[in-house]
Amino acid sequence: MNKKPKNSTSNSIIAVNKKARFDYSIEKTFEAGLILQGWEVKSLRAKKIQIRDSYITFEKNSAKAIGLLINPLQSASTHIQVTPSRSRLILLHKKEIDTLRGLVERKGMTIVVLSIYWKKNHIKLELGVGKGKKLYDKRAAEKAKDWAREKNRLVKLNRTKL
Repeated sequence: MNKKPKNSTSNSIIAVNKKARFDYSIEKTFEAGLILQGWEVKSLRAKKIQIRDSYITFEKNSAKAIGLLINPLQSASTHIQVTPSRSRLILLHKKEIDTLRGLVERKGMTIVVLSIYWKKNHIKLELGVGKGKKLYDKRAAEKAKDWAREKNRLVKLNRTKL
């Protein structure tokens, strides 16, 4: 009986795009698969990926991730031409592709990669559909976050005085 080690890669996060929630107001999230080559999977295990500027585009009946930068390991195979910033196919159902394409084309929304993680033995992307924030929206969000933090401090301070 082989037991899984506790530190297995099941449901572990590889990378998170913190900038996406700051730059976009995310309305919906989707989970999608990702088609990768062998050297890319090895690089993901070593967490050599950057998803900051990545987004999703559509060609015919497929979705592609643009801007995923997967840096090759030093031990990458010599007989394979390594392209770190190539576009990669996204695995979605046809209905999901049609829904997302409609949101992008009709409503002017953007699909960005929020995070990349392991789910069982598969690599998954969390996609966020949203609109870009203006500068004043970012300031308002920052102000609201600061006020919530200050309010929690005041409540905590008042509880300790009682």
